[in-house]
Amino acid sequence: MFTLFLPHNTQNMAQRRQTSILLIYTGGTIGMIRNPLTGALESFNFDHLLRHVPELRQFNLDISSRAFNPPIDSSDMNPSLWAKLAEVIYTNYERYDGFVVLHGTDTMAFTASALSFMLEGLMKPVILTGSQLPIGVLRTDGKENLLTAIEIAAAKNEDGTPVVPEVCIYFHEKLMRGNRCTKISADSFDAFKSHNCPNLATAGIEIQYNRHLIKPYDASAKLKPHYAMDSNIIIFSLFPGIRREVVQKILEGKELKGIIFRTFGSGNAPQAQWLIDALTEATRQGKVIVNVTQCLAGSVKMSLYEAGRQLLEAGIISGHDITVEAALAKMMFLLGKKLSPDEVRRQMRRNIAGEIS
Repeated sequence: MFTLFLPHNTQNMAQRRQTSILLIYTGGTIGMIRNPLTGALESFNFDHLLRHVPELRQFNLDISSRAFNPPIDSSDMNPSLWAKLAEVIYTNYERYDGFVVLHGTDTMAFTASALSFMLEGLMKPVILTGSQLPIGVLRTDGKENLLTAIEIAAAKNEDGTPVVPEVCIYFHEKLMRGNRCTKISADSFDAFKSHNCPNLATAGIEIQYNRHLIKPYDASAKLKPHYAMDSNIIIFSLFPGIRREVVQKILEGKELKGIIFRTFGSGNAPQAQWLIDALTEATRQGKVIVNVTQCLAGSVKMSLYEAGRQLLEAGIISGHDITVEAALAKMMFLLGKKLSPDEVRRQMRRNIAGEIS
């Protein structure tokens, strides 16, 4: 762990002097710094970070850092690493006012969604951010993302409570609820979007918070971490011409407990009796099937058309306007609690952590 204490320049910063942030580097492009001698990308080192982002010294904050060893490419992120990250936050929860998680962009929305469920009772900021270009590269987006994420994690109301006491993603001038956004671009700096939930804040010359959208602070809440995530789940997308044999082979899996069923439009599926029979049988066997639209925006409304009503009759439940990332993380979380299939279905319909409208 590297620790940086940033001294204060004024006498009226007594409250902010006590603000402490833990920077957690899991891996990803943002922490990779190019060696000017060899040209090679080197992994996260807080001293290197200070050289490339000297603006950190202007924060007047107590900043510490932790780094995963070895760093994780976000494509390799998995539930055991989510548990490790949740444990780092839990064990340091009383020592820090906020947390900034540096993460690769490819699976950042999955990790943010998972943490929103695993950190029950969270009342401090956990802000995930990253970049499309490494820090130290001339046109990097990493500097602005990092500096603003830290500022948001440290932001407090006049009464000393955190402005954003929840898991969020900050990227390219937007603060988004972590379990409501999706990566939309591999090339653009504007890489994430929250289609069904307005941004919690926008960073321009000033940071404008949409306070009515942010989870309210609850002084009585106690952080309760959950580490068990059951990954006996698949994400299954419909497409025109899908084969009966393929569907049946997937649904008959003995270890399979849950299915994120990506349907057309407002939650529609082909009106083929073999498909309805296969889904009905999977539900009867105790498999939990959640209907999530393939569209980036909008909500599942299975009662709207006959192509959706048949799924209701098969025992499939609506995911409403949840993202695929949040649906997957939520089902892993609920199955990890060893709940009955009926209770998992009931909880999947409920809004637990702001994941559905």
